[in-house]
Amino acid sequence: MMDPDYLPFHANPSKPEFKAPAGAVDAHCHVFGPADKFPYHPKRKYTPCDAPKEKLFALRDYLGFERNVIVQASCHGTDNAALIDALESAGELARGVAVVDPAITVEELEAMDKAGVRAVRFNFVKRLVDTTPKEVFLSVAEKIKSLGWHIVVYFEAPDLEDLTPFLNQLDTTIVVDHMGRPDVAKGVDHPDFQRFIDLMKNNDKIWTKVSCPERLTLTPPDYSDVVPFAKKLVELFPDRVLWGTDWPHPNMKSHTPDDGKLVDVIPMIAPTEELQQKLLVDNPMRLYWER
Repeated sequence: MMDPDYLPFHANPSKPEFKAPAGAVDAHCHVFGPADKFPYHPKRKYTPCDAPKEKLFALRDYLGFERNVIVQASCHGTDNAALIDALESAGELARGVAVVDPAITVEELEAMDKAGVRAVRFNFVKRLVDTTPKEVFLSVAEKIKSLGWHIVVYFEAPDLEDLTPFLNQLDTTIVVDHMGRPDVAKGVDHPDFQRFIDLMKNNDKIWTKVSCPERLTLTPPDYSDVVPFAKKLVELFPDRVLWGTDWPHPNMKSHTPDDGKLVDVIPMIAPTEELQQKLLVDNPMRLYWER
């Protein structure tokens, strides 16, 4: 059963007013369960609602997108069965980001690659996962190098200063989830967010997802306080930004996000057709589909 203080995903999202360009990619979403087929990890920090591949693909079509990048979430641990099943069902319309055990073999990684996995995720959010030594992550990074995969990292703004030396040590493309989760109450000019901007300026291997206003806002369901952060990153790094719904929005407590309204934030953060094309099509296709 889903944790009682968490909200399920929106049952009837609105149709977005914004029309995504042809070939648009939802570059951050998840599949959960169904638990009777793909059980959640026994040591998980949260239990989501079931959110199977069929629901995800129906939402993709409804919102006007053509492809998904499906990200393994911590509630399934290193058992990527639900992810692989969704990738194999979608074929060329989806790619994946896995979470792997450090003991994984090259043969197992190659099988994931064949299914459509193109990255591994390192999670540093302490309320979601137990602490893992950096050496473990470095050993995984070394294993995926021959496959040409990249690394997705998830952390919160207060942890960035300590993580920066480690991130700069990784010799591959790095995608930061959700802008490094800035505290929007502090504003774009605060040293915390400027530290993240400086990280991207100083390391051209680092990309970011300008996603999850529903998690960062202080005024749900109005996401205007998050827009300046995402818009600034799109403006500064137009070739290194991605966007995703984060469906089915696990761990939400304040409100149930309307995915149609989330799509309608896109023209606020990428106001021109050129920027929208890069954000939604060119960048994710280059990173996940072109080899």
